[in-house]
Amino acid sequence: MALQQTKPHISTLSLRHVLPEPLAMEQWAEIRPVIDGRDLLAAVHPDGVSSCSYDGWIGAVQDCPLAATKDARQVELSNNDCDTGCCGGVFVTVRREGPFVLWTGWKNTNDIRVPSPPELRFDAAQYDAALTAAADDVSWEDPVHTAARLVAGALADGEWFTRWGYRLALVRPYRREFPADRKSPSVSVLFSPIDSRSTYYSLGFTVTGDETAEDQVRRFLTRILADDPRTSATLYGP
Repeated sequence: MALQQTKPHISTLSLRHVLPEPLAMEQWAEIRPVIDGRDLLAAVHPDGVSSCSYDGWIGAVQDCPLAATKDARQVELSNNDCDTGCCGGVFVTVRREGPFVLWTGWKNTNDIRVPSPPELRFDAAQYDAALTAAADDVSWEDPVHTAARLVAGALADGEWFTRWGYRLALVRPYRREFPADRKSPSVSVLFSPIDSRSTYYSLGFTVTGDETAEDQVRRFLTRILADDPRTSATLYGP
């Protein structure tokens, strides 16, 4: 009697948004991979945070941290609210192979005693749909994250900065009181001269409960886009 060949298990991916602690180093929401209904990082790095944050999903989904192509690449999945070169984390190699996406080559520099997950295989269409759903889901947002997302989207192409000889470095929400002179959550925009990696300028605004995040963003963009961005910025660095 011929032996039946066991088909490889096809896992299902979903992605869960988790707001950071007010003092966390990364202030965008964590995007945590949920595999077959179970939070993967809770098993392999229970005290860590996801290295995949929502700002990586602003823009083209094919450029997000978990995007899969035929070229294998190592993806950092978690960290200890610190640089993984210092404090370790969990890594996996992601690649697209025909109609599937594979997660292989697990590496845990946080705790080598933790057993690595098995090779994971996903249906590529379901996998891509999960990435798109994570990008489209804003139900988790509080006002400061809504404001930061809208600002990041408006400035994403970098055209305005390039026109004045600068490059956009990052857009970041702050749920804590930071910088110290701000007494409510804020959004910060960091940019630098194109030919410099040590001089930075910062623009930002506090996000209040007096009006919608959309109106506050509209007023901020109207103000800064009218002139050289350096005009109303704070200088950091030499």
